Amino acid sequence: MENKNLEALAAECATCQRCALGATRTNLVFGTGNPQADLMFVGEAPGEQEDLSGTPFVGRAGQLLDKFLYAVDIDRKDVYIANILKCRPPKNRDPLPEEEDACIGYLREQVKLIRPKVIVCLGRISAMRLIKPDFKITKEHGTWFEKGDFLMTAVYHPAALLRDPRKKEDMLEDMKRIKAKLDEPGGVHG
Repeated sequence: MENKNLEALAAECATCQRCALGATRTNLVFGTGNPQADLMFVGEAPGEQEDLSGTPFVGRAGQLLDKFLYAVDIDRKDVYIANILKCRPPKNRDPLPEEEDACIGYLREQVKLIRPKVIVCLGRISAMRLIKPDFKITKEHGTWFEKGDFLMTAVYHPAALLRDPRKKEDMLEDMKRIKAKLDEPGGVHG
Protein backbone atom coordinates (compact mmCIF):
# COMPACT_ATOMS: atom_id res chain seq x y z
CA MET A 1 0.00 0.00 0.00
CA GLU A 2 2.95 2.35 -0.63
CA ASN A 3 2.60 5.81 -2.20
CA LYS A 4 -1.15 5.70 -2.64
CA ASN A 5 -3.65 8.49 -2.53
CA LEU A 6 -7.15 8.09 -1.13
CA GLU A 7 -8.65 7.37 -4.56
CA ALA A 8 -6.19 4.55 -5.24
CA LEU A 9 -6.77 3.15 -1.76
CA ALA A 10 -10.55 3.29 -2.28
CA ALA A 11 -10.18 1.52 -5.63
CA GLU A 12 -8.14 -1.24 -3.98
CA CYS A 13 -10.69 -1.50 -1.17
CA ALA A 14 -13.53 -1.76 -3.71
CA THR A 15 -12.23 -5.15 -4.86
CA CYS A 16 -11.57 -6.44 -1.33
CA GLN A 17 -12.83 -9.91 -0.47
CA ARG A 18 -10.80 -10.40 2.74
CA CYS A 19 -13.99 -11.23 4.64
CA ALA A 20 -17.47 -12.43 3.69
CA LEU A 21 -18.92 -8.90 3.80
CA GLY A 22 -17.29 -8.03 0.49
CA ALA A 23 -19.70 -10.41 -1.23
CA THR A 24 -22.83 -9.02 0.44
CA ARG A 25 -22.34 -5.26 0.19
CA THR A 26 -24.37 -3.08 -2.15
CA ASN A 27 -21.70 -0.35 -2.14
CA LEU A 28 -18.29 0.12 -0.63
CA VAL A 29 -18.49 2.78 2.10
CA PHE A 30 -14.90 3.99 2.08
CA GLY A 31 -15.04 7.43 3.66
CA THR A 32 -15.93 11.00 2.82
CA GLY A 33 -14.84 14.53 3.51
CA ASN A 34 -11.78 16.73 3.42
CA PRO A 35 -8.64 14.71 2.61
CA GLN A 36 -6.58 17.28 4.58
CA ALA A 37 -8.92 17.36 7.58
CA ASP A 38 -7.59 18.13 11.05
CA LEU A 39 -10.56 16.24 12.50
CA MET A 40 -11.46 12.67 11.61
CA PHE A 41 -14.47 10.73 12.88
CA VAL A 42 -14.35 6.93 12.89
CA GLY A 43 -17.45 4.80 13.38
CA GLU A 44 -17.71 1.04 13.47
CA ALA A 45 -19.47 -0.01 10.24
CA PRO A 46 -21.90 1.21 7.58
CA GLY A 47 -25.63 0.82 8.10
CA GLU A 48 -28.35 0.26 5.53
CA GLN A 49 -28.53 3.85 4.23
CA GLU A 50 -24.75 4.00 4.00
CA ASP A 51 -24.60 0.70 2.12
CA LEU A 52 -27.18 2.00 -0.36
CA SER A 53 -25.46 5.37 -0.89
CA GLY A 54 -21.79 4.45 -0.48
CA THR A 55 -21.34 7.36 1.96
CA PRO A 56 -20.78 7.05 5.73
CA PHE A 57 -23.22 8.57 8.22
CA VAL A 58 -26.06 9.60 5.92
CA GLY A 59 -28.93 7.81 7.71
CA ARG A 60 -30.71 9.01 10.86
CA ALA A 61 -27.54 8.70 12.97
CA GLY A 62 -25.57 10.68 10.40
CA GLN A 63 -28.21 13.40 10.30
CA LEU A 64 -27.96 13.66 14.08
CA LEU A 65 -24.16 13.86 13.85
CA ASP A 66 -24.59 16.71 11.35
CA LYS A 67 -26.75 18.58 13.88
CA PHE A 68 -24.05 18.28 16.54
CA LEU A 69 -21.37 19.46 14.10
CA TYR A 70 -23.56 22.43 13.20
CA ALA A 71 -24.24 23.20 16.88
CA VAL A 72 -20.50 23.63 17.58
CA ASP A 73 -19.73 25.37 14.27
CA ILE A 74 -17.85 22.55 12.58
CA ASP A 75 -18.59 22.20 8.87
CA ARG A 76 -18.99 18.59 7.75
CA LYS A 77 -17.04 19.52 4.61
CA ASP A 78 -14.01 20.28 6.82
CA VAL A 79 -13.86 16.86 8.50
CA TYR A 80 -13.26 13.33 7.26
CA ILE A 81 -15.63 10.53 8.25
CA ALA A 82 -14.91 6.83 7.93
CA ASN A 83 -15.69 3.52 9.60
CA ILE A 84 -13.52 0.62 10.68
CA LEU A 85 -15.47 -1.66 8.34
CA LYS A 86 -16.08 -0.52 4.78
CA CYS A 87 -18.96 -2.98 4.18
CA ARG A 88 -22.26 -3.33 6.04
CA PRO A 89 -22.64 -6.30 8.39
CA PRO A 90 -25.96 -8.16 7.95
CA LYS A 91 -28.86 -6.52 9.82
CA ASN A 92 -26.42 -3.89 11.18
CA ARG A 93 -24.98 -6.34 13.71
CA ASP A 94 -21.74 -5.44 15.49
CA PRO A 95 -18.60 -6.11 13.47
CA LEU A 96 -16.91 -9.43 14.15
CA PRO A 97 -13.26 -9.28 15.30
CA GLU A 98 -12.12 -11.06 12.14
CA GLU A 99 -13.99 -8.50 10.00
CA GLU A 100 -12.29 -5.67 11.87
CA ASP A 101 -8.92 -7.39 11.44
CA ALA A 102 -9.53 -7.79 7.70
CA CYS A 103 -10.46 -4.12 7.27
CA ILE A 104 -8.33 -2.19 9.79
CA GLY A 105 -5.41 -1.83 7.36
CA TYR A 106 -7.55 0.34 5.08
CA LEU A 107 -8.41 2.65 7.98
CA ARG A 108 -4.74 2.85 9.01
CA GLU A 109 -3.83 3.87 5.46
CA GLN A 110 -6.62 6.47 5.42
CA VAL A 111 -5.27 7.95 8.65
CA LYS A 112 -1.71 8.02 7.24
CA LEU A 113 -2.88 9.80 4.09
CA ILE A 114 -5.16 12.32 5.84
CA ARG A 115 -2.92 12.95 8.87
CA PRO A 116 -5.65 14.40 11.13
CA LYS A 117 -4.67 16.07 14.38
CA VAL A 118 -7.72 14.74 16.22
CA ILE A 119 -9.46 11.38 15.79
CA VAL A 120 -12.91 11.01 17.35
CA CYS A 121 -14.26 7.50 17.79
CA LEU A 122 -18.00 7.36 17.29
CA GLY A 123 -19.13 4.83 19.86
CA ARG A 124 -17.80 2.04 22.03
CA ILE A 125 -16.78 -0.41 19.31
CA SER A 126 -14.59 2.09 17.48
CA ALA A 127 -13.07 3.28 20.79
CA MET A 128 -12.33 -0.29 21.90
CA ARG A 129 -10.48 -0.94 18.65
CA LEU A 130 -8.64 2.38 18.29
CA ILE A 131 -8.10 3.67 21.84
CA LYS A 132 -8.03 0.66 24.19
CA PRO A 133 -9.72 -2.75 24.34
CA ASP A 134 -11.44 -2.14 27.68
CA PHE A 135 -12.83 1.32 26.78
CA LYS A 136 -16.02 2.14 28.72
CA ILE A 137 -18.01 4.69 26.70
CA THR A 138 -20.29 5.77 29.57
CA LYS A 139 -17.32 6.52 31.83
CA GLU A 140 -14.68 7.62 29.35
CA HIS A 141 -16.49 9.54 26.59
CA GLY A 142 -14.89 12.94 26.13
CA THR A 143 -11.60 11.84 27.76
CA TRP A 144 -8.48 12.69 25.73
CA PHE A 145 -5.83 10.11 24.88
CA GLU A 146 -2.53 10.61 23.07
CA LYS A 147 -1.78 7.78 20.66
CA GLY A 148 1.37 8.36 18.64
CA ASP A 149 0.94 11.59 16.68
CA PHE A 150 -2.79 11.77 17.33
CA LEU A 151 -5.04 13.16 19.99
CA MET A 152 -8.01 10.83 20.36
CA THR A 153 -11.31 10.85 22.15
CA ALA A 154 -14.59 9.00 21.89
CA VAL A 155 -18.17 10.21 21.95
CA TYR A 156 -21.45 8.36 22.00
CA HIS A 157 -22.40 6.87 18.67
CA PRO A 158 -25.24 8.98 17.23
CA ALA A 159 -27.36 5.81 16.92
CA ALA A 160 -27.08 5.40 20.71
CA LEU A 161 -28.42 8.95 21.12
CA LEU A 162 -31.43 8.06 18.97
CA ARG A 163 -32.13 5.18 21.38
CA ASP A 164 -31.38 7.20 24.54
CA PRO A 165 -31.89 10.96 24.00
CA ARG A 166 -30.83 11.67 27.62
CA LYS A 167 -27.21 11.30 26.45
CA LYS A 168 -27.51 14.18 23.97
CA GLU A 169 -26.36 16.75 26.55
CA ASP A 170 -23.17 14.75 27.18
CA MET A 171 -22.60 14.57 23.42
CA LEU A 172 -23.00 18.33 23.05
CA GLU A 173 -20.47 18.96 25.84
CA ASP A 174 -18.02 16.49 24.26
CA MET A 175 -18.43 18.17 20.86
CA LYS A 176 -17.81 21.60 22.42
CA ARG A 177 -14.54 20.27 23.92
CA ILE A 178 -13.53 18.83 20.54
CA LYS A 179 -14.17 22.20 18.87
CA ALA A 180 -12.20 23.99 21.63
CA LYS A 181 -9.29 21.57 21.14
CA LEU A 182 -9.26 22.28 17.40
CA ASP A 183 -9.37 26.04 18.03
CA GLU A 184 -6.46 26.09 20.52
CA PRO A 185 -3.80 28.65 19.56
CA GLY A 186 -0.84 27.01 17.86
CA GLY A 187 -2.90 23.98 16.92
CA VAL A 188 -4.00 20.94 18.83
CA HIS A 189 -0.61 20.11 20.36
CA GLY A 190 0.43 23.77 20.68
